[in-house]
Amino acid sequence: MIERRALPNLQAAGRGRSGARPGFPPAESPLPVRAGWGALRAWRDETIAPGAGSAAVTQTDVEIITCVREGVLTHEDDLGNRGRARAGDVQVMSAGSGLTYAEFNMESEPARVLRVWIEPDQRGSLPSWGRKSFPCAEGGGGFVTLASGIGGDDDALPIRGDARVLAVALKAGETATYRFAQGARRGFLVASKGRLNVNDVRIEPGTGAAIRNETDVRVTALDDAEALLVDTRA
Repeated sequence: MIERRALPNLQAAGRGRSGARPGFPPAESPLPVRAGWGALRAWRDETIAPGAGSAAVTQTDVEIITCVREGVLTHEDDLGNRGRARAGDVQVMSAGSGLTYAEFNMESEPARVLRVWIEPDQRGSLPSWGRKSFPCAEGGGGFVTLASGIGGDDDALPIRGDARVLAVALKAGETATYRFAQGARRGFLVASKGRLNVNDVRIEPGTGAAIRNETDVRVTALDDAEALLVDTRA
């Protein structure tokens, strides 16, 4: 079953940014995890203007995966990490017992980022931060695992949850198929560019596909297209 999350249901993101959150509560809110989709707590597609960003905020017990699609995002946190993530880079913050961080666009061009919040399997772990470049996620026709808490994904950034975050980039007419991990799973896919058919359900840019009770998902690009997929426990 695939439920299309239509554009009218998407909410605007915060001050100094523009973007959407397909049907999930803001990560800053105390809404229960059951308001999400499996272990998926929140999702944002944000465009951050030059000079804009977020003041320091503290998060606990959440895995935050940030994919930079355009521009550059500068990150700093109370662990002493500071870095610039460029287009094609992915970063993971494992908030654990508490991580205070701030992120800004210090460049002259807008930055576009996709953010995913995932509920960890364990609480109170030591916080951590990591970053890695995934140039292959920009093209190549197949799903690329960016972050994962599922065994065997050695090339992905580690997260502390039973979930996998993947990217796919397709030329018009190309198709990619993803088979879900074993057990009760849910998926959530968002088209960040171009139109897609997801198991014959039409998805436009910025639209989400909530997936359940499917063994695999077949994605066909109607235009040159890019999408992000989360495979999570139910």
